[in-house]
Amino acid sequence: MRTLALIAGLTLTLTGVTSCAVNPVTGQRQFTLISEAQEIEIGRDADRDITRSLGVYDDDELQAYVQALGERMARDSERPDLPWTFRVLDDPVVNAFALPGGYIYVTRGILAHFSSEAELAGVLGHEIGHVTARHGVTRVSRAQIAQLGLGLGTVLVPQLEGIGGELAGAGLGLLFLSYSRDDERQADDLGLNYMTAEGYDPREMAATFEMLYSASGAEDGERIPGWLSSHPDPLERRDRILARVDAGEVSGDRVEREAYLQRLDGMVFGPNPREGFFRDDVFYHPDLAFRMNFPAGWNRLNQREGVQAVHPDEDALLLLTLASESTPGAARDAFLSQENVTGSNLRTTAVNGLDAAWADFRAVTQDGVLRGTVAFVRHDGRIYRLLGYAVEGQWSARSSALRSSIESFRPLTEARFLDVQPRQIELVRTDRTHTLTSFNEHHPSTVSSQVIATINRIRSGDTIPSGTLMKRVVGGQLPD
Repeated sequence: MRTLALIAGLTLTLTGVTSCAVNPVTGQRQFTLISEAQEIEIGRDADRDITRSLGVYDDDELQAYVQALGERMARDSERPDLPWTFRVLDDPVVNAFALPGGYIYVTRGILAHFSSEAELAGVLGHEIGHVTARHGVTRVSRAQIAQLGLGLGTVLVPQLEGIGGELAGAGLGLLFLSYSRDDERQADDLGLNYMTAEGYDPREMAATFEMLYSASGAEDGERIPGWLSSHPDPLERRDRILARVDAGEVSGDRVEREAYLQRLDGMVFGPNPREGFFRDDVFYHPDLAFRMNFPAGWNRLNQREGVQAVHPDEDALLLLTLASESTPGAARDAFLSQENVTGSNLRTTAVNGLDAAWADFRAVTQDGVLRGTVAFVRHDGRIYRLLGYAVEGQWSARSSALRSSIESFRPLTEARFLDVQPRQIELVRTDRTHTLTSFNEHHPSTVSSQVIATINRIRSGDTIPSGTLMKRVVGGQLPD
């Protein structure tokens, strides 16, 4: 967002760092302002933001499996001594990414779309390649040089640091440092080397790019996979890999299809409504048992640490998060104690029977003045912060909608909302030959046939042999 940027900046310490280093992959001199020790520190700090904001998927066996596979591949890379960390994030988006210092992430969304361990190995190898070639470090260095030219201390400057910045820290800022097409191709080549060194079939990596291309049109509002953003065309990358296979440059025959699929049985598929969902303009949170109306037509985002809505003109924001204080009054006092924040109209007006402490406020930022209102509400042993603000010139136009939304916060009591469950992957073994249509008729899912085709690698006209282990998706129906 231009007006209400909430991405905290990344400040880099440059003392004593030389401007060139030897790239461990190419052996050539590479421009960088960051030592390996600083690289590891950047990754470690960013990892805290990533795991806090996106969450780690709650499956210890799956986490250990991905960590062990990634470590095994990284040990044979050009940088075996990094503190390699591999995590499965509790995110439905089909994505994978790496941070400097050896921190690599795959989402449960992308795992659900893989059909073999070899595909996972290809993606992990690609992300290991970004780290071994120091692509992220180079991008951070260039961003740092750009901001030094402007005399700034951060890559992105928060408008209201300490008020809205909890939803996005420095780690998320690193995700905006996109790689070049050459970087992506080099990571593909390195990933092929790493996976085939373990005996995996490189054609499975080619199949992954075809899946990513198909998944970009998936339902449920899934965003385009990060691998496709500003990257070479995925089908071009698929064909490039297959050309290398045909030329005999890389080879392997290990796939591990069924052993991998067994690990997916019962995995949450798509957004988890237990963590909150919208129905029209109402937000329901079954696990925390509350509901709240949001302004109609505003752009909304539900994240693990809170829910926010932004006016289409990007001049006003509504934010719902948890406060750390033990009482509404203490939370309000802490909020108003922030530098450059002035409170007024302090009151203790209940919100739908819930204890609450309110305040209006004015905040002076480096980019202008913000005005807003905030309520701290006690519900079920937690203190909720309901914050609405706008640029000063638009406060009178936006204040009514913001206050109305805050006043709508209330306990959730309807069983049909409290009892919703997420969709899950269920494995079935076919007992006869099927087409995609007949498979869906005999083993119905709660997602479209297009999604079933994508996650099972079924093309139009394919037949599914008897005895094939297949994924379907069950459950997850939301109340009207």
